[in-house]
Amino acid sequence: MATLNISSATTTNFSNQVPDFIVDSIALDNASSNQDETYWYFSNAQKYLGYYHKVSAIFNAANALATWTVSRGWKASDPELKAQLDHVKGAGKDSFTKMMWNHQVMKVIVGDAFMEVKRNKKGIILNMIPISPERVRLVFNKSGMIKRYDTWNGAEWKAINKDNMLHSQNKLIGDQMHGTSQIEPSIDDIDAIQEALSDERIIKHRDKALGIAYYQTDKTNKISYANQQIENAVKNGEMVGLPEGTVKIEPYPSRSSEDRSGWIQLLDNRFYQNFGVPRSIASSDGTSEVGGKMGHVIFEPIYTKEQLDLEQDLEGQQAIIIKFNRPPSLGGLVSEEEAKNTGQTSIQDNDAVVNLNRE
Repeated sequence: MATLNISSATTTNFSNQVPDFIVDSIALDNASSNQDETYWYFSNAQKYLGYYHKVSAIFNAANALATWTVSRGWKASDPELKAQLDHVKGAGKDSFTKMMWNHQVMKVIVGDAFMEVKRNKKGIILNMIPISPERVRLVFNKSGMIKRYDTWNGAEWKAINKDNMLHSQNKLIGDQMHGTSQIEPSIDDIDAIQEALSDERIIKHRDKALGIAYYQTDKTNKISYANQQIENAVKNGEMVGLPEGTVKIEPYPSRSSEDRSGWIQLLDNRFYQNFGVPRSIASSDGTSEVGGKMGHVIFEPIYTKEQLDLEQDLEGQQAIIIKFNRPPSLGGLVSEEEAKNTGQTSIQDNDAVVNLNRE
């Protein structure tokens, strides 16, 4: 008989085995005062571009933000400047609006975007050429000021005067040397979404498999032969015939697909919140009419800030003074009067003002 002694009881030690979550500290990159030049390379550019091209949510969100920022066109009060911008062709088949869209997407994805501005001796703009960040390095002086830009042509670094480069930075904080990729704070959610989708894809693909087979024999060759017949039947969508009593097939133990779908939905919603683009902007899937309108209202200060930032970059760096056309505001669709709020009960006149003599 077992001896039961209460003094032998123990406790777990989760405090040492399961550490508390701690956010890693981050020091901002800055130029060194101990050397004439400090370089910054965009070593993560290809990584972020890979996410952009492979993850549909990032692709749609970044494109939607750029579309709302620049795609309604622009106006220039100077006719000569407008004529110059109308004639820029980029690599040959671009337009100024297309290049601004490209510039905005790159800024959001990588954190920094670059465009070389070609001018003649009179200062007239001849062309504007986008340059991908992975081929650019920033050169800072001892004071932390940008000295010039270097671009890699496949063989060597070519210097570009800072006055000839349009450089936009996303969410620049403090004295850091570069902008912040919009992907960076969302990367854990993105990876979790891709893992969940990959798992769900495998589970869905194997739903047609019969399950677990329990054989009435331990002969390896017989089991292998029967498995091969079952595999062929499942793959070809045919019936399988085996002697009665030789095998018992039961379905795989699995949790409901609703649990997995809910997890994916939660991660998806978190991603759009972190990325700063309401889901209704990139997709109407699962969005109610009211939710869609409110998403647009919330999004308005976000894309107008992007427009303002780009306008200021163009003016401050290249003396290009333009205004991007704002999309129609949906703020007016929000009911502001009692007559428009059909579900609201009547408000009495004396209830509209706070006073001490309530009836």
